[in-house]
Amino acid sequence: MAIEVWTWPTPNGHKVHIALEELGLPYTVVPVNIGAGEQFRPEFLAITPNHRIPAIVDPEGPGGQRITLFESGAILLYLAEKTGRLVPSDPAGRYACLQWLMFQMGGVGPMFGQYGHFHAYAPEQIPYAKERYAKEVGRLHRVLEKRLSEAEYLAGDAYSIADIATFPWVRNPARRNIDLAEFPAVKRWHDAIAARPAVMRGVEVLAANQRTGAITEKEREVLFGNTQFKAG
Repeated sequence: MAIEVWTWPTPNGHKVHIALEELGLPYTVVPVNIGAGEQFRPEFLAITPNHRIPAIVDPEGPGGQRITLFESGAILLYLAEKTGRLVPSDPAGRYACLQWLMFQMGGVGPMFGQYGHFHAYAPEQIPYAKERYAKEVGRLHRVLEKRLSEAEYLAGDAYSIADIATFPWVRNPARRNIDLAEFPAVKRWHDAIAARPAVMRGVEVLAANQRTGAITEKEREVLFGNTQFKAG
C-alpha cells in the first residue's frame, strides 16, 4: 500500500519526496497549501500536532500496523530503516550520517529559514537580523565546504539521508546571496546530487504550486502572524 505524504513544495517537503523516489517506495501526495492555511485543518492536525509539513501515514508500518510521523528528519530515518538503505550499516558510518542529519535539522534548516524570513518575508527591515543570518548562512557553508573537501558525501563515501536532508536547503543558493563557486566542494556535491534522476523527480513534486511572486498579506498572516499561534 502507498504511503500518504502530506506536503508542500518547500525544502522540508522536498526531503521526503526525494527519499521516497530514491527508495522506490509507492506514495500518494496530499497537498497541504500552507499559504492558504490548510495546515490548520483538523484532518492534518490529526496526523501532526505541530501543524508543519511534511507528515506521512504509512499503512504498513512496524508490525504491519499503521503509523503516522511528522518532522522531516524522523521521516527520513524511518524510511531509511524501513528499507535498509540510505544509512550506513556500520556503527561509525551510521553515527556520522546521524550527526550530519542533525546538523541540517538544527543548523542549516533553521538558520537558512531565518535568513529567508528576514530578507524576503519580514514586514520591516531589521539590519541586525539580516546581517546575523547572512553571516550564519556563510558560516554553515564553510562547515559544509570543509566536510565535503574531506569526503564525497556528508556521511563519508556513500550517499545518505544526510545528503537528502541538506540538498534542498543548499539548492537555489542565489536566494541566500550565495555563489557556490566560492565553495567548490559544496558545488561539486550539489551538482552531483542535482543530477540524480530520483532527485529531479522529487523536486518536481507539486512544483507548479511554488510561489513565483511576492508574498501576499494573507499569506504573511497565515505563515507568520497570529494564526499559527492560535492553532494546535
